[in-house]
Amino acid sequence: MFELASFQKELPGHLSHKTTQSEVIIAAVAARDKKKAAAYAKKYKIPIVHSSYEELLSDPAIDAVYIALPNAYHLEWATKAKEAGKHVLLEIPSVANAEEAATLFQNPLLTRPDGPVLLEAMHFRFHPAWQKLLSLIDRENIVEVHSTQHVPRGIVPLYGSACKFHLAGGCLMALGTYNLASLRQILGAELIECLAASRNHIPPGDDQEIDRTFHAPWKFPSHAVGSIEADFMADGGYSWPLTEELPTIALPKLTIKHREAIVECDLPSDQEHVVTKIVTMWNWSLAYFYHRIDIENKHVVCTKSDGRIVKEWTETEYVKDYAGDTGVDSWVSYRFQLEAFVAKVFEKPQHSQSRPPLPDVSGPRPGSGVWIEGEDSINQMNMIDTAYIKAGLPIRTSSLKNGERKPTN
Repeated sequence: MFELASFQKELPGHLSHKTTQSEVIIAAVAARDKKKAAAYAKKYKIPIVHSSYEELLSDPAIDAVYIALPNAYHLEWATKAKEAGKHVLLEIPSVANAEEAATLFQNPLLTRPDGPVLLEAMHFRFHPAWQKLLSLIDRENIVEVHSTQHVPRGIVPLYGSACKFHLAGGCLMALGTYNLASLRQILGAELIECLAASRNHIPPGDDQEIDRTFHAPWKFPSHAVGSIEADFMADGGYSWPLTEELPTIALPKLTIKHREAIVECDLPSDQEHVVTKIVTMWNWSLAYFYHRIDIENKHVVCTKSDGRIVKEWTETEYVKDYAGDTGVDSWVSYRFQLEAFVAKVFEKPQHSQSRPPLPDVSGPRPGSGVWIEGEDSINQMNMIDTAYIKAGLPIRTSSLKNGERKPTN
């Protein structure tokens, strides 16, 4: 077993899911406010409360830390955790910008055989439903991807770190980063350029360098275009009167359009049969709660000379996958992510001999083989930077470079 400690900015509900991993003991928690840490420890039955982050990192019983501080503090504390020999599960986004990501993930310490494990917690990528989606698409023939997410107004507080520029906040950082990761995963490539970007600010009187919404298309190789629509204070959008300020309720949605393909079949010489494949995933970022993958093949038989439609029909298949080959239906994406993290930790020589016997092969097996490399996290932050530049907003920076030290909670 290994012992996991937590740095917290607030009390994330999903942390309770991590306690179901039999090889992990959530052994300690730390916060600047020890009373807050003590309340957290009591709620989740965590035995040790440290009075500072430094004290926690000095605890020899701790093998790994989960860092969920405001974004501006990720670089500082992930670096200190690595230097203390702790493995790090790091909340998204990994840091404040691409330069910081390179500093963090290209550290020579990570390349040593006994070096610490560092993982950006892009949890949706570890869920079997996401891996199922990737198996259903043809990357070389994708022409368009559109990724949306809307968090109802009132969920993200205006006083929280996500709405503070000095804490590297913003919709693109807190929510849109998932959308960007979805584009990069689906297209299996890095962007060529950000074609345009538009955003709305949070309400006047608050931090006007913070984006409330973000819309942007990117050009990718193979002439594919990937676009996002993210809003972490969504309201309106209903067809009824007097609903403009009601919180928006909408499932995250991904639409993937493939280019037309000619179907070889027995037709008159002046006709051709083409099919267009469109794959839609509903609730892609929270697939453990509910999801559905729609695979539509739109068939058209038309004349070659003028494109007149002779016949058209659509074939649709619906797919779901909650467990994959390594889990059970009740596991959330955070649990699948933790399995991968634990598997990677036990590959290290200092832990390889201490792993308990694996479960029976007929039951769930730890580790799905999914992983996020450091270079991937660097490219992710580069995509965020290009979007902010295109939108006319400043790139976020770390508390290490701001000059003014802001409190963490």
